[in-house]
Amino acid sequence: MKDQHHPHQGFWRMWGWPIVLGLLTTFGLISALFSDGGLGDILAWITLGIPVVVCVWFGWRKAPAR
Repeated sequence: MKDQHHPHQGFWRMWGWPIVLGLLTTFGLISALFSDGGLGDILAWITLGIPVVVCVWFGWRKAPAR
C-alpha cells in the first residue's frame, strides 16, 4: 500500500524553514527599529544573525556528490 501524504505535509516540509527564517528576520528588523538599546538591541542582533549564519553555513557547505 502506498504511503499517503497530506498536501499540508509537503507544504511545511518545503516552506517551513524559509518561513521561520523570514519571521525571525521580520521580528529582528522590527525590534531594531523600535528598540532603544539594551535587551531590544540584543534581541535584534540575535534574530538577524541567525538567518545570516544559516545562509553562510549552507553557502560554504560542499555540494553532495551525485
